[in-house]
Amino acid sequence: MGSAAWRILGTGSAVLAGIVAGKIVDTIWERSGHDKGIDPTNPEVPFRQALLYAACTGLAVGLARTFATRKAAQLYARSAGHLPAEMRTDEV
Repeated sequence: MGSAAWRILGTGSAVLAGIVAGKIVDTIWERSGHDKGIDPTNPEVPFRQALLYAACTGLAVGLARTFATRKAAQLYARSAGHLPAEMRTDEV
């Protein structure tokens, strides 16, 4: 596997994980009785509600992207026999 394969695998998995995490947060947010389709940048949305939504979304998306990238790197390492060049800590 080359660097192009890693870019596709790493970036694709991170983007997909972020989208899925955002949808999950939206679903949980709505089921917990909050307004559907909140826009935390809208000044008419109460600040506390906007802050809570943004914090939950940011945490969920960040965790999902990190987990997905780590798993993609493990898959790459199993296929190529080494981590992607961007992740290697040893001298090559």
